[in-house]
Amino acid sequence: MKPNFSQIVFVCIVGCSSLAAAQETTTPVASSEKVKPANVVNERLLPAESAVHSTGQVMIKSKPVPYKVTAGTQPVWDKDGKVIASLFYTYYQRSDVSNRDKRPLVMSFNGGPGSASVWMHVAYTGPKMLNIDDEGYPVQPYGVRDNPHSILDVADIVYIDPVNTGFSRILDAKADRNLFFGVNADVTYLAEWLNTFVSRQGRWNSPKYLIGESYGTTRVSGLAKELQNNHWMYLNGVILVSPTDLGIKREGPVNAATSLPYYAATAWYHKALAADLQQRDLNALLPEVEAFTLDELIPALSRGGFIDAAKKQAIAEKVARYSGLSLKTVLQHNLQVPASYFWKDLLRDQGKTLGRLDSRYLGVDRSDAGASPDYNAELTSWLHSFTPAINSYLRDVLRYKTDLKYNMFGPVHPWDNTNNNTGENLRLAMAENPYLHVMVQSGFYDGATNYFDAKYTMWNLDPSGKLKERLEFKGYRSGHMMYLRAEDLASSNEHIREFIKKSTPAAGQPAKY
Repeated sequence: MKPNFSQIVFVCIVGCSSLAAAQETTTPVASSEKVKPANVVNERLLPAESAVHSTGQVMIKSKPVPYKVTAGTQPVWDKDGKVIASLFYTYYQRSDVSNRDKRPLVMSFNGGPGSASVWMHVAYTGPKMLNIDDEGYPVQPYGVRDNPHSILDVADIVYIDPVNTGFSRILDAKADRNLFFGVNADVTYLAEWLNTFVSRQGRWNSPKYLIGESYGTTRVSGLAKELQNNHWMYLNGVILVSPTDLGIKREGPVNAATSLPYYAATAWYHKALAADLQQRDLNALLPEVEAFTLDELIPALSRGGFIDAAKKQAIAEKVARYSGLSLKTVLQHNLQVPASYFWKDLLRDQGKTLGRLDSRYLGVDRSDAGASPDYNAELTSWLHSFTPAINSYLRDVLRYKTDLKYNMFGPVHPWDNTNNNTGENLRLAMAENPYLHVMVQSGFYDGATNYFDAKYTMWNLDPSGKLKERLEFKGYRSGHMMYLRAEDLASSNEHIREFIKKSTPAAGQPAKY
């Protein structure tokens, strides 16, 4: 049975010189009844300000957690105070908590750039999750169900869609696109938006956290310093889910070598390794491959074409053994097999290709020949389940009424990637703020932002080693969105709970070295 919803709708439309507000209040209605929002118009325009409120309850750890959810929009202003865009957000607050000062607030972003916040919203930390099987594959009917692993028991959560993603849009046709679409521009306007959101919601005293996935890790790493230095908003934690390089260079032999542990994990999953390796547990195998990568493969690749022939042969045999590829393939690629070739070649004899973001997923190509797959098998599978679920949930359950398309991926290119110093910005924010902790979460079968690259980034975030007690890594037996696998959904959310508890200091505990 669907829950009853009591709704208050606020719609603000941009006027010539001010925002005009309209309000409609309804009596409690069943979710199957029709509720008309205020000021319905036929134009496909996003209101600069709007809010639709509902209530719900979810069982988490066998205990009821009541909550209030707000789906709405909040403006983006230019330096002169003119509304130029509006961002859509979904905000969950546990409703049986009276003191928000002690209640953590988690601000959630996905990546792309150009991706909406849908992924972690309805599959990871929120009170609703996709109808999928235990390994993350789509099932019908599409839709959502309660998420018994949500972190809403310990923290309130807001999911934010950056400009041109989800329902978020540029409202001023003359607005400069450079204000939004670049590493540093993205961080600047989102920090301003978060400042306004926190102020409006009365959350300045709350412990605050950022969580980002994929490119969202670049975003939240930059936001940590931007919020701290230009908005004087200090965080307790940053969670990096399947992180990018954060501007920390991984070039030459290092970049060529660090995929090997991911290759080994994926080959192990598909039972493509030698019997003696295959019979070992993954957690026992990977440290051996990681040590070989650091201690033997990187030094060998550093010698380039001048490596001793016998040494090259020995290294190639080990790479082939750990990757599941043939010795001939490894030698033909001079010990550096590209990921795209690996996805095409590992199961070539079976007529299957591997997914990029999650290599558990399999695809079928027009031809078994070639150097890369025809398509991303995992992404097409995910869009099966996510797209109908988020549209149905926002429009029909939360009753946010709009004729706008929900952009799973929006038009944000060209994107300015210059001056990406987000990793260094995060390090500096940690150095300046002794309360700030960082947790990295990665799936072993993610071939786009592979787990060993994530470890490398974490190791090199702070070369001094003085911050390593506040940095931690968690790995999972799944891919880019580790939470799609039921077992990892439970463990990864539990890791967030533990992280929040550890990084929320006791009352009166000072922030000092």
